[in-house]
Amino acid sequence: MTYEDHAYQGGLVPPPGCPAHRAGGGPAGGELLRLFGPEAEADPAGFYEKLRAEHGEVAPVLLHGDLPAWLVLGYSANLTAMRTPSRFSRDSRRWTEFQQGRVAPDSPVLPVIAWQPTCSFVDGEEHRRLRTAVTDGLNRFDRRGMRRFVTRFSDQLIAGFGDHGRVDLVSQFAEHLPMLVMTQLLGMPEEYGPRLVEAARDLVKGTETAVASNEYVVESLRRTVERKRSEPGQDLITWLIEHPSGLNEEEVLEHLRSVLLAANETTINLISETLKMVLTDSRFRAHLSGGQMTLPDALDQVLWDSPPFMLVPGRWATGDTELGGRAIKAGDMLLLGVAAGNADPAVRPDLDTPLFGNRSHLAFGSGPHECPGQEIGRAIAESGIDILLTRLPDLQLSVEEHELVWRGNWMSRHLTELPARFTPRSELHPQQRAASAVAGAGVAGGTGTGTGALVSTPSAAPGAPGAPGAPTAPGAQGATVPGPRSAVRPPLPPAPPVVPPQRRGWWSTLLARLRG
Repeated sequence: MTYEDHAYQGGLVPPPGCPAHRAGGGPAGGELLRLFGPEAEADPAGFYEKLRAEHGEVAPVLLHGDLPAWLVLGYSANLTAMRTPSRFSRDSRRWTEFQQGRVAPDSPVLPVIAWQPTCSFVDGEEHRRLRTAVTDGLNRFDRRGMRRFVTRFSDQLIAGFGDHGRVDLVSQFAEHLPMLVMTQLLGMPEEYGPRLVEAARDLVKGTETAVASNEYVVESLRRTVERKRSEPGQDLITWLIEHPSGLNEEEVLEHLRSVLLAANETTINLISETLKMVLTDSRFRAHLSGGQMTLPDALDQVLWDSPPFMLVPGRWATGDTELGGRAIKAGDMLLLGVAAGNADPAVRPDLDTPLFGNRSHLAFGSGPHECPGQEIGRAIAESGIDILLTRLPDLQLSVEEHELVWRGNWMSRHLTELPARFTPRSELHPQQRAASAVAGAGVAGGTGTGTGALVSTPSAAPGAPGAPGAPTAPGAQGATVPGPRSAVRPPLPPAPPVVPPQRRGWWSTLLARLRG
């Protein structure tokens, strides 16, 4: 029997076995609230508080297709679900809805929860084998070395709009910096960077060429992996290939794609939201500029208030259990309410009280599946924002705060634009220009020398963009650092993939969904 068979007068009576029919089930009247749609997406924080008031720490909800799930709202309950894989597994194949064939092949939740051969979807010994390879590689990066890359690319981006006095900090800064840095950490040729930025932006916006852009990302990674087997370097790709965990080719590629795209998307949001807070909250900027708080403190405040993902699917009950006073059945899915947990009155009775330096937020998870790349994301965001504010000290929002627009869905919200104004660098006093030049000396527009043994910065090689036979990102020919808003290229034209056809990966579909 389908969910539609249970509909009546616009309401829903979920079929037997779903969370609504269990102890303390759904809200009054038997109708569960949906995590998608205008009410949930227009005001997520208000929606979560409504659920908390009615259900407490764990609330029954419906996903797209009216698939039942439990949304974990309490801080303590979230930690329990994250830290006890023996009770709440990451293996989505346990989900009752999968096993009973109730998930449609085109379900929008499928890209997020379909099982993949990565450490994110396994537990136990297999999880340790895969995750150890990833964490060992990521932990080898030197923070000071990363800052050199961030400084160089930040200066290049600022140079693209510095003489105009106006900038959209989302499309001209935040959406570019993480990918440019990550390609270097992975050991990809520098020429790949701008074109991968274009491909990633195309992919997450779900345009007509998003599938081709995903194929470009995969093919770029595949070519680099092939080259690294004969030309190893001090980079993540080489370290995954050589790690004693013995990852096969599919596991190497899947983890590289996950790291590249996940780090890019979350760091874009972290940079955007932190810059938004700096430009709109006078208390925040006063604390920052007055030395009462540091930029790392500021990032932590943003991670409490505006985590990159509002909720994260999922965990699946390994057996009948209890959480937050709810009876959870084997095979039930739990959604980790990161934003709701961060706002739990039990740990934050006053949301206006600053939490400078407090890193006990849920933004990066906890337990065995805690985000392995969080320090890299923080380093890119912290250094990039620091450099931007140093180069453009009078940066101001150029619209009213209430005019800012977010696009959201059931998992996250994204600031679409952050227009700002500043004194054009061409109008700065000569001494100020000289000081700025000194601050960026040796890094702006550099060749990557002086980065020590952090990663190699290879020149164009066979298979690199621009070389004969190289993959070409749709609409990315001649991609460069972005100019002012008026110079932004038109939408990517619909174009067929120019790389060998491949299956559409889960990341391409997931990230296309995230931007609505």
